[in-house]
Amino acid sequence: MQKIEAIVFDLGGVILNIDYNLTRTAFENAGVPNFDEMYSQTDADDLFRNLETGKISEDFFYTEINKRTGLGLSTTEIQQAWNAMLLTFREKSLQFLQVLKPKYKLFLLSNTNHIHLKEFNKIYLEKEREFSFEKFFDKAYYSCEIGLRKPNAESYDLVLKENKLVPGNTLFVDDSIQNIEAAGLLGMHTVLLQPGKYIEDLDL
Repeated sequence: MQKIEAIVFDLGGVILNIDYNLTRTAFENAGVPNFDEMYSQTDADDLFRNLETGKISEDFFYTEINKRTGLGLSTTEIQQAWNAMLLTFREKSLQFLQVLKPKYKLFLLSNTNHIHLKEFNKIYLEKEREFSFEKFFDKAYYSCEIGLRKPNAESYDLVLKENKLVPGNTLFVDDSIQNIEAAGLLGMHTVLLQPGKYIEDLDL
């Protein structure tokens, strides 16, 4: 294997603990019986894809949820259900990023949206911190800010080209197989982080 010079990390399920089932259950309890057809770890319908690529506003999202479900949920109810999946940061993984930083260029590439972005930054700051979350990385790329989401090849290309990274010298770490496969097709080295595994378990 060529020498790894840069590592691109996913966020949810890799650095931040998440549980999609909590959001699915919250929406089901609110009266949405088929939420997993709208959004899951492996897929998202056009509403959620547009939210995650910044093509629609938060207000449009809240309105559209009610329109599609026929419910009259408040903004707060939808927001709380949507944020339910976001749990806690993996503190040992954050510490490991600090160990890796002198050795590699570090990047974050996350499928996320402005609602979750605000919430996980809030979660991060629940503990006393020396610096912001983004400071762990040379640069953080969020789908809602770059207008691209994994497994779209253009999202990986953006990170690679903007930072002059060689795919064969770059490692991509994610917990979703479709994102791993897409990165592999571009020539990146990949690690599928299985449930119960942590980045500090990797031989880096």
